[in-house]
Amino acid sequence: MVINLKRLIRRMFREFLVHHYSSLEYRAKILTLMVSSDGEMNECEKQKIKEIAFEVYKDDPDRAEVLIDTVVEFHHKIVNNNGLNYEHLILQVAKETKEVKRFAQKIDIDLLKRLHECIDDEDEEERIFQKRIIEFLQYLKEKYGGGNHAMVSLYSKW
Repeated sequence: MVINLKRLIRRMFREFLVHHYSSLEYRAKILTLMVSSDGEMNECEKQKIKEIAFEVYKDDPDRAEVLIDTVVEFHHKIVNNNGLNYEHLILQVAKETKEVKRFAQKIDIDLLKRLHECIDDEDEEERIFQKRIIEFLQYLKEKYGGGNHAMVSLYSKW
């Protein structure tokens, strides 16, 4: 009960209570792009989000829990059309990556590919869509975080 109350308070006031919340929120948006692309979050994706959160914030389990809660909240907003849609989230990620260059370093393609493992083998369309999201995030990482500028010209249409 006390833990749930603590988590509820942290969720309600996370922007004030969580150090560098904007960084955590950015990570949550990237993860949400991966799990919300098909409109539902399956058990595999929930487990992978948890594993990723605790790997990224291995020294801070409270911060990992806030990341998980934020991903779930963003996902619910998209699914319920409650102030956020998928296209708007893509635009937010692109804008924030451009404005805050250090955010590009938070794009970990290997971690994101773990979520790609959760797609059913028969769902080729979803597999391709997620692959394109990963390519887009790779482009943002390279364009705004340094990296290989040859890729930037390839994806200049973004």
